[in-house]
Amino acid sequence: MSTERSLKGQTLFITGASRGIGLAIALKAAADGANIALVAKTVDPNPKLPGTLHSAAEAVRAAGGQALVLQTDIREDDQVARAAAQTIEHFGGIDILVNNASAISLTPTPATPMKRFDLMFGVNVRGTYACTQACLPALIASAKAGRAARVLTLSPPLSMKPHWFGPHVAYTMAKYGMSMCTLGHAEEFKRLGIAVNSLWPRTAIATAALQMIPGVDTALCRQPEIMADAAWFILTAPAPAASGQFYIDDEVLAANGITDLDGYSVVPGTTNFLPDFFLD
Repeated sequence: MSTERSLKGQTLFITGASRGIGLAIALKAAADGANIALVAKTVDPNPKLPGTLHSAAEAVRAAGGQALVLQTDIREDDQVARAAAQTIEHFGGIDILVNNASAISLTPTPATPMKRFDLMFGVNVRGTYACTQACLPALIASAKAGRAARVLTLSPPLSMKPHWFGPHVAYTMAKYGMSMCTLGHAEEFKRLGIAVNSLWPRTAIATAALQMIPGVDTALCRQPEIMADAAWFILTAPAPAASGQFYIDDEVLAANGITDLDGYSVVPGTTNFLPDFFLD
């Protein structure tokens, strides 16, 4: 196996891949010549949320990768199973799972309808677990073949500090549920040779979903590409890869010699970024 760091020939199953961080990771991998299974719900244009699976597939192909469009609601077991099976049939396997799909509602308990609670837990926690379960046989096969065999989940380091719970209990529990999957699956899959890690941004990232949150100034954010570059370093780390880690984007880049991050700023020269949640 080549020691050159690249995702060429690897197959990535990326949830929430039609826009934002998921699409940025897909395009970064595509530039290496990777195969990308684009897993998301959006196939029809939405003026409030730009980007569809089809536009994402066009971008992936233009970047140099292979794309497979898989319209999937990851809350539905049968759809997740079908998406994994179609990816294996089309590309011959799955080497990397990126659990990116997530739902957010920064609301206190009285303002969080149970329907919204169920959405966050269905997408964030259950969806992450279901996709990991569905992709596991292919990941095991990838590990046995000496390939990547990695899971990367976009979720924060675990913290029991009350100030991360009080303002939005439901959202915090839902995101931490994703992180608990990382913690547990890293230990469970250790004997299988599958590395399982999480990645989280230091600052808020300018995505379409963030722009729908009232009061957020995206000029004080960084672009999704910082997460894509950090993810690339994690996913191309030489074997045996670290597992059970909760990486922060700027720390990953610094460890790989990248300390000038101004190019990732929405507004170059910005220094007072909006910090992301869950990092003290």
